[in-house]
Amino acid sequence: MLPPRSLLALCLATASSPVLAATAGSFADGGNTLISAMMMFLGNDQKVYMLDKAEGNAAQINGHPAWGAVWDIGTHQATAMDVRTNVFCASGMHLPNGSYVTFGGNGATGPGGNIGSQPNPGGFSGAWDSQYQDFDGTRAMRILNPCKNGDDFTSSQCTWFDEPTLLSMQHSRWYSAAEATAEGNVVIIGGFVNGGYVNRNYPNIDPVTEGNAADSTYEYYPPRAAAPATFNFLIQTSGLNAYAHTFLMPSGKMFVQANVSTILWDHEANVETPLPDMPGGVVRVYPASGATAMLPLTPANNYTPTMIFCGGSDMPEYAFGNYSFPYIDTWNYPASKDCQRITPEPQDGSAPVYVQDDDMMDGRTMGQFVILPEARCLFRWSKAGFSSSNIPRLYHSSAILLPDASVLIAGSNPNIDVNTSTVFPTTYKAEIFYPAYFSASTRPVPTGMPTTLSYGGNPFDLTIPASSYSGSANDAADNATVVLMRGGFTTHAMNMGQRHLQLNSTYTVNSNGSITLHVAQPPPNANLFQPGPALMFVNIHGIPSNGTYLIVGNGQLGTQPTAPASVLPPSIRLASASGSASGATTSGGVNATTTPKSTSHLGVIIGVVVGGTLLAGMRNTSFNPISSTAAGGAGGILGGPRAMRTSDSSAFVPLQQSNYSHAWNGSTTSLHAPYSDNNNVHAQEGANYGPDPYASSHAPRY
Repeated sequence: MLPPRSLLALCLATASSPVLAATAGSFADGGNTLISAMMMFLGNDQKVYMLDKAEGNAAQINGHPAWGAVWDIGTHQATAMDVRTNVFCASGMHLPNGSYVTFGGNGATGPGGNIGSQPNPGGFSGAWDSQYQDFDGTRAMRILNPCKNGDDFTSSQCTWFDEPTLLSMQHSRWYSAAEATAEGNVVIIGGFVNGGYVNRNYPNIDPVTEGNAADSTYEYYPPRAAAPATFNFLIQTSGLNAYAHTFLMPSGKMFVQANVSTILWDHEANVETPLPDMPGGVVRVYPASGATAMLPLTPANNYTPTMIFCGGSDMPEYAFGNYSFPYIDTWNYPASKDCQRITPEPQDGSAPVYVQDDDMMDGRTMGQFVILPEARCLFRWSKAGFSSSNIPRLYHSSAILLPDASVLIAGSNPNIDVNTSTVFPTTYKAEIFYPAYFSASTRPVPTGMPTTLSYGGNPFDLTIPASSYSGSANDAADNATVVLMRGGFTTHAMNMGQRHLQLNSTYTVNSNGSITLHVAQPPPNANLFQPGPALMFVNIHGIPSNGTYLIVGNGQLGTQPTAPASVLPPSIRLASASGSASGATTSGGVNATTTPKSTSHLGVIIGVVVGGTLLAGMRNTSFNPISSTAAGGAGGILGGPRAMRTSDSSAFVPLQQSNYSHAWNGSTTSLHAPYSDNNNVHAQEGANYGPDPYASSHAPRY
């Protein structure tokens, strides 16, 4: 047996599973997901949708292996869903009506990760595979309208629309970025044309196209007629811009970070404003993959976004190598402990600047920030108070907030194709992690929660009964917050579209101990919280209610209606009023107004790595080891008319180790080696891919 893994660096968000007898700081069984959940998003208050790459999963749908599933929050049971194209390493985003759309992916693959049986012209990627029956997903736009219990999940209204002959991108994209606009459109940025370790040849003599294997353009959903425009930032950051970090700013510009460069970008005018480079030369994008998040937007910070980056790698630029492999043994190169934050649009007129935050305790790559409803985190990245998991979470694992404020953790698959017998297998078991506030058996039970919100306009009232808290009503009201949470589309240790926004509020304390919260609509600026789905939580003394699913905005694409900012009445206190709950049942939260503030902003998010490579989750000193025995350092330009990598097994092997005598595999595994954050642990697993066409039938609802 492998010793259990301690929960280390996962940034936690709110999850929704039944509030049973959960133990704070513990893991609980989340059931079998049928597919390995490389990607997840919360569809509504009942369902989580999961996506995998096309591979040989035992679960079948329509005569082929499934790589899509829907997981029920109440029962923890998964149901296979049909997805036609290969979703491997796609991006995704929400839409204003609560639907989700995913972009791109990989070419058709068959058993062993080999190119599909029907190749695309040139033979560099698969159009279709006769055994797995997956189609090329590199240009696919797939739309899902989430459904609920009682709906017909076999109906076209509840299944994936995945028909690239009817709806597709103009360019092939793998590892593209995606960010929603204030109108609900999605900007799709860059990506590989075909897969590899990093999207460049070396020497890097063609930063624009890298021999036609990289894409330096951007396009939109819904599709626009104009050809995708060149995004010069992608040329500047050539080779290290997969899954670029993108965040919409209050001005409507986008903050974009990749390689070590940072800009503000007006995507409509295609105008870039340079910002400072990342200090220390630390790369935060894939495959170095530092944890990244926008800190909570609150009335106290005047809804001014600040981004935080933790971990990654400061390897020399040369060391990242080319499409096939890095040029050093990354297994022995320490990951970064460094954390930086930046406010791209400061309201005091000062110039944006990166500011050093507290270091993590250990170097990490592929750490993931999942923001919790109470907007706090493990300040010192400590293991204290956590139980351990028996399930290793490596590359291609994911985590997302649920409506009950727990965290769903699923996936892990550093393998080329399904492998359930190796030491780090394809993983189908999900877990639910319960943050510290689950030590409180009494949680707020607000009434009056809305199902839609507008940008500005009339405020609304929520009622908190006296049974929802203990002690002074005035203290409870002073420490009550109402927040909007969007967990986003999670993959590869990123949560695309994740946001936390606190609504302005005042209160009236009533003589019966109940509290009426007077709550403002979101600010009249859709750039702050783009239109679409969200969960609303009420926190009292840092203990969240269950989240209520709602839609922000009018549910349609286009300019969102706005009204003047909500005007709230003054707060009214009553010293004689108190809660009726026992104090023993309401402890465990974080009192945001009385807890001493640190100068570090790490206290605003939880740092816990789920989903990373072996080194991210289990060893503290490196990232994504890949074979470094390749074509001597500076060369390595791949052959073929498109200068892409071929389908060899050394390409894109996130856990390969150059010292094969110390490598993990199915035949040489030593189960006596320490399974923990141990600097002597080595590992080896594989994953290999290539990418481009398609087919299906029903048309999208959106």
